[in-house]
Amino acid sequence: MKMYVKFDFNALCKKVLDEKLKEQGLKYRLLNFGEVEFYESFTKEQHKIFKKNLEDYGIEIIESQKTALVQKIKDAIVELVFSDEIIPVKASIYIAEKLNHSYGYLSNLFSEVAFTSIENFIIIQKIEYAKELIINNKQSLTEIAHKLNYSSVAHLSTQFKNTTGITPSQFQKIVTKRREAQNMFINTEMQYE
Repeated sequence: MKMYVKFDFNALCKKVLDEKLKEQGLKYRLLNFGEVEFYESFTKEQHKIFKKNLEDYGIEIIESQKTALVQKIKDAIVELVFSDEIIPVKASIYIAEKLNHSYGYLSNLFSEVAFTSIENFIIIQKIEYAKELIINNKQSLTEIAHKLNYSSVAHLSTQFKNTTGITPSQFQKIVTKRREAQNMFINTEMQYE
């Protein structure tokens, strides 16, 4: 049996962060986009333990303001791309308004720290979401293109192929063949039980 689940990474990380902070008895409040405000200082040892506890979950403490802002940009992009509703503004406007900085500044900073452009990061996130939607097999390519704010299926296909090396249709065929093979395997196993 197989089950598909959808993750809300921000909610998941926020919950882990909240639990780990409570475990250490620290007085704090969680702010937007992975920011924590502490009401009292804590020792280097507490910081070290807390950092290690978070690393076990793939969460890291960001030490520099530039890196923190780049992470906020990434979080805003993921929120924008993976949103269940279509956001009717350009990504550049959405990000600039969300982070209260000019897009030019954010774009330059992102390129400097992440070694890629915001536009490229958006494309990568859109293609990852397209793959997830194709795997879930509940929407057509036309619906997926519309959901991801592409002008056409052809535009989605071009970016998908440039990013993955195959078209969305080829990806669908691979997913279908794997499902069929898995179902055959399961059916064969059931016959021998």
